[in-house]
Amino acid sequence: MSTEAPIRRIEPPDWLVWPPLTALLDALGEGRFVGGIVRDTLLGLPPGDLDLATPLPPPEVIRRLAAAGIKTVPTGIDHGTVTAVLSDGRPVEITTLRRDVETDGRHATVDFTTDWAADAARRDFTMNALYLDRTGGIWDPIGGIEDCETGRVHFVGEPSVRIDEDVLRVLRFYRFQARYGRVPADPAARAACRARAASIASLAGERLQAETLKLLMAADPSPTVRLIIEDGVLAAYLPPPFHPDRLAALVAIEPKPDPIRRLAALLDDGVAAAERLRLSNADRDRLVALTGPNPIDPTADAHAQRVALYRLGASLYRDFALFAGAPQLSGLAEAWENPALPVGGGDAKALGLAAGPAVGALLRAVEAWWIDGDFRANRAACLERMRALAVLPQV
Repeated sequence: MSTEAPIRRIEPPDWLVWPPLTALLDALGEGRFVGGIVRDTLLGLPPGDLDLATPLPPPEVIRRLAAAGIKTVPTGIDHGTVTAVLSDGRPVEITTLRRDVETDGRHATVDFTTDWAADAARRDFTMNALYLDRTGGIWDPIGGIEDCETGRVHFVGEPSVRIDEDVLRVLRFYRFQARYGRVPADPAARAACRARAASIASLAGERLQAETLKLLMAADPSPTVRLIIEDGVLAAYLPPPFHPDRLAALVAIEPKPDPIRRLAALLDDGVAAAERLRLSNADRDRLVALTGPNPIDPTADAHAQRVALYRLGASLYRDFALFAGAPQLSGLAEAWENPALPVGGGDAKALGLAAGPAVGALLRAVEAWWIDGDFRANRAACLERMRALAVLPQV
């Protein structure tokens, strides 16, 4: 493909003529947007992160932006990346054109260059090796426009070479297939991924987490999840067995994508998965709960549903309702306002009970009576029940 002129021109999108970004481009002078922002603009998708490539070396980028009063942060300066912070706080990652000198599957040593084709040749997929200049010119050194528009996920060059540079590209391939693929997955890419599946074990949990949850956020990831299971990739870092049928059933009825809920539908062992993916405490607790027994009986009466809502909370109740194939119960969760038991430990102590197990036992008994009455008893009624159940010390 020619690198002497744009292969196509488009009307500059709204984000490209945004005044703070225009000010940055004026200050920098040389640069083209690259990667996801270009791909998604061509596909009519909402713009994401702003990544700009430039032949200018990092010190010159910093100098020019400083002269224009634009803040910069040297976020990855050893690899040529400087983050500019626009006047409204939005970041733009600016990376000097580069070529890989040495890679070990997780890290790369690079040399800076002024060759746009060399920069494109080191990227992962052809649809990520597209450049957009400020006038709307699309530069395509590798031939990625056709792949982008037909939904064909192709590695740049030999798949095995690209993967050997960064093993995470195995997961990125499946993630891109789930998000952008509209034709069958490339057999050569799948073969390379299968051959290197075991190497995924060397990756940090945070990197695995990011790619896995992004894959699960695709509109319908289940066809690609079947591929990643069939190719032996998922079992390289998450505990089997896997349940793609459960995932597909959930996707068909859920109101919007939720990666933790989808992950729970796919797995049995939430504890091991949460540890491997280094999930946050909140996501870990939710995943572990959702991979346990389902406490919802969708055929039970309205009172039983309210009890389940009280015990689980609206969010978990909604998740379990979807797992039970009962999306119609989601309306109950939306309208639910969790009631609070009208009495507490202080009320028990006021009756003369000393702090300790007896207070907890009494409160649990009153709560069970209050729940059986469908949460209708007010404070006065609960206090009366508490007095009736209390075993007071002899004087």
